[in-house]
This record gives sequence, structure tokens and C-alpha cells, in this order.
Amino acid sequence: MARKEQFLMTVGERRIRFFSEEFRKQKVKEIERNLLSISELCKEYELSRTSIYNWIYKYSTMQKKGEIIRVETESDTRKLLELKERIKELERIVGQKQILIDFQAKVIELAEEEYKVDIKKKLGGKLSSGIGLTERNIE
Repeated sequence: MARKEQFLMTVGERRIRFFSEEFRKQKVKEIERNLLSISELCKEYELSRTSIYNWIYKYSTMQKKGEIIRVETESDTRKLLELKERIKELERIVGQKQILIDFQAKVIELAEEEYKVDIKKKLGGKLSSGIGLTERNIE
């Protein structure tokens, strides 16, 4: 087995070290069998814990990689589906309201062109014809 004295290096020298894949796999197996701890491996070879955890993630036979287990009850699933349906309904309503707003804006624009009156400025007051036009009357 290699000794720590062989690996005493500066930080810059340690960054360019390379451990073979077989060495890394062997150390991961030793960790899995509890023959070696992560902290012992860190001290022995002057490695960072991050490097060792990366090795474990890559070479471990006990770790499942990239697998996410989601546990939902039936009521959670039902609630999610209901919420998605509610979102669809609200998006539909918002779309309809936006169409109505666009339509009203176009009608006001056409009326301004036709009657040569600035309706938008007089929206809260009275028009020259004496008819009161408020936001309530537009709806």
C-alpha cells in the first residue's frame, strides 16, 4: 500500500495528481465494505471529501444514480389534477377577458376616429354631447 509520505505535496502539485480508475474503484469498494472511512482516505492521500464523494457517486455499486423516488398518496395526485384543471380554467378566463379588453380598446379607437372626440381623456368626465361616460357605463 502507498504511504502518506509519498503523497506529501503542495496544493498546486496535488491538483495535477491522477488516480487510476482501478484505484478509485478499489477505494470505493473498501469504503462500501467499511474497511476504510472517508475521513481516513482523505487524510491518507490528502484528498478532498468532494473528490471522494464524486468517486462514490461514479463507482459505487450500492448507490442508485439519478433515480428519484416520488411517493404520493392518491389524494395528493387527485389534488394535483384538480389544481391543473383549475389553472386551465383560469387561463381560459384570463384569455377571454384579454380579448374583451382588446375589443373595447379597438371600439374606443374607432369611435375616436369616427366622431373626432378624445374618449380616453374624457373617460371619467362628460363628453361634449353631455352624455356621462364612466368606466361603469363602458362595461
